[in-house]
Amino acid sequence: MNATIETAPEAAPAAKRRRILLLIALIFIVLGALWALFFVLVLAKRERTDDAYVNGNKVVISAQVSGTVIAVLTDDTQLVKAGQVLVRLDPIDAETGLARSASSLGQTVRQVRQERATAEQYDSMITTRKLELGRAAADLAKREPLLADSAIAPEEVRHARESVALARAALLQAQRQSVASHALVDGTHVEDNPAVLQAKAAYRDAWIAARRNAVIAPVTGYVAERSVQLGQHVQAGQALMTVIPLNSLWVDANFKEVQLRHLRIGQPAEVKSDLYGGSFLYHGHVKGMAAGTGAAFALLPAQNASGNWIKVVQRVPVRIEIDDADLAKSPLRVGLSATVTVDTTSRSGPVLALEAADRPVGDTQVYAQDLEKANAEADAVVRQNLGSDAAH
Repeated sequence: MNATIETAPEAAPAAKRRRILLLIALIFIVLGALWALFFVLVLAKRERTDDAYVNGNKVVISAQVSGTVIAVLTDDTQLVKAGQVLVRLDPIDAETGLARSASSLGQTVRQVRQERATAEQYDSMITTRKLELGRAAADLAKREPLLADSAIAPEEVRHARESVALARAALLQAQRQSVASHALVDGTHVEDNPAVLQAKAAYRDAWIAARRNAVIAPVTGYVAERSVQLGQHVQAGQALMTVIPLNSLWVDANFKEVQLRHLRIGQPAEVKSDLYGGSFLYHGHVKGMAAGTGAAFALLPAQNASGNWIKVVQRVPVRIEIDDADLAKSPLRVGLSATVTVDTTSRSGPVLALEAADRPVGDTQVYAQDLEKANAEADAVVRQNLGSDAAH
């Protein structure tokens, strides 16, 4: 009996320990099941990479004409608006060329007016030549009957016949001169004459070249990489600075090739920038995927078919378009690091774009005003030289 009494207290703690261990095991099993369920339902439908960087358009500002820099009106980090003047070049040469073009245009208008007057003059000459031919023919008709009666000398008839031939030749010459003159002016007004249009085109070129001594910003953005200096002689096409519009940025997320299996265009994405330490979450979507890996577009692409070969997991840039509202709240900079997570739950979208883009990637209207103003100025020069032909 004593043995029975002694084992009972020992059995109770052992059973209690087993229950505790069983409870702990059940907790771990439940946690494992929840983790497995979370992985299957959530994590397995997410693709994440921290090899991602903010990118954007870098609008290179270049000179459109050659010249010497006389003013630099902006500097790095400054905001510029579309159409704002950034750099001014010495305008003397361009203004001199514009003056020559204006004189040439005015002279051309006056020459065309002269050609029209010459054509009308030859038309009047045709009438005169016809009258002279008619008079010579009438004189010949009077003299020929008299020759049969020997009432007139044969020499006088011969002179009359020569007069008719000369008058007919003079008429033919006048007609041909009239045709040649009308070939230059027929079918057009002075303003529409090809010679005037050609001179107007030359004037527009000179006018635009004069205005392009002011280098303007095609877009709104922030100045970077300014290299232009006062007194520098720049050539047409030479880069002067860069303007970066920070309101239209995206993220290039470089996913491993094994992560691309379930990525589709249009899938929602979340972006965390190291700039804000993950405190702000950007929303966006997959815009598209590059046509090749980063190594394929490298300056020195890998030559995998030669030498010793080592397999390296490749990465493919995937463009993530960020919502404009998020960019307005928390501005980013080009080149910043980011972490991208793409929700691949919906996998019905295309892997690659199926249709060509129907909208321009970027456009600007700041240069269109040049042509309109140039046309107006050229028309003004033409009107000044039309004179009495202005009403025609």
